[in-house]
Amino acid sequence: MLEYYLKRLPGEAFEKLSHPEEGCWIHVDQADAHDLRTLGDLLELDYFDLQDCLDKHEIPRIEKVNSYLFIFTRHPIDQEVGLYTSTVTLILTKKYFISISPHKCPWVHMVVQQQSCLSTLHKSELLIHLLLKISHEFTQQIKRVRYNVLEQQKEMILVDSDDIAALTRNEEVLNQYLSSLLPMRAVLDEITSGRYTILDEKNQELLDDLRLAIQQSENLCSINLKSIRSLRDSYQIIFTNNLHKTIKLLTALTIILSIPTMVASLYGMNVRLPFESNPYAFLIVLLLILLFSLGSFYLFERKRWL
Repeated sequence: MLEYYLKRLPGEAFEKLSHPEEGCWIHVDQADAHDLRTLGDLLELDYFDLQDCLDKHEIPRIEKVNSYLFIFTRHPIDQEVGLYTSTVTLILTKKYFISISPHKCPWVHMVVQQQSCLSTLHKSELLIHLLLKISHEFTQQIKRVRYNVLEQQKEMILVDSDDIAALTRNEEVLNQYLSSLLPMRAVLDEITSGRYTILDEKNQELLDDLRLAIQQSENLCSINLKSIRSLRDSYQIIFTNNLHKTIKLLTALTIILSIPTMVASLYGMNVRLPFESNPYAFLIVLLLILLFSLGSFYLFERKRWL
């Protein structure tokens, strides 16, 4: 769905338009092939020049198509199982500023609703502001993952397989975040080089702030990843150790209980056996079984096999 926003002066609110005007911001939320064809007709671009915008796994990069600057980046999502970041493409043209995402972008509507000093006529500032917003979204989501990990922490003795699975999922989320943040820094270096767009001194300061924000998000993500891996490894060690203890206990009990079974099997044979003529044979056999079982239990306990 294509949406058109116009804001000429910083003090004004974003005006939603029914059709595109020069200097407006065109946002395509939950983009599909029909939206891209409509946009292609407006920009006089072929559909195949825009189809990468629908790739949910596109790596952040920057390229130029004709006279248009394409900036592929990623933003956090929680709308699809196994996918925690998605593509958002920012396109700078002489007439329009365009953003395209195959998923919902709630943060875009937050930018539109906020009273900010942005203007759709100043495309470079709007570009950097949106990239800052994406970086802020990453930081917030990383902190949320960290909070979830802290909530899941419990006494080591109570750890089960569900706890390890939850940590593994959180680790995958952070890995996807980090794999998006690292190429985004390379995109910023390309923008800074001046080969694609011209930035004045004010834009350069904003870009420095953006680079610092991206780097801080990377560091926060890396620190949380190390913490999760350490905690997950500890959980796995405790879980494996508890499993070994259970197996040892069951093995020891099997050996102890096999003693009465063997004695009972021997006395079930149709041959001459000790105490067969003794009237107290049954009690004697029971006493021997009890003594052997208690002796085995004492031996296992002393050897710490129980």
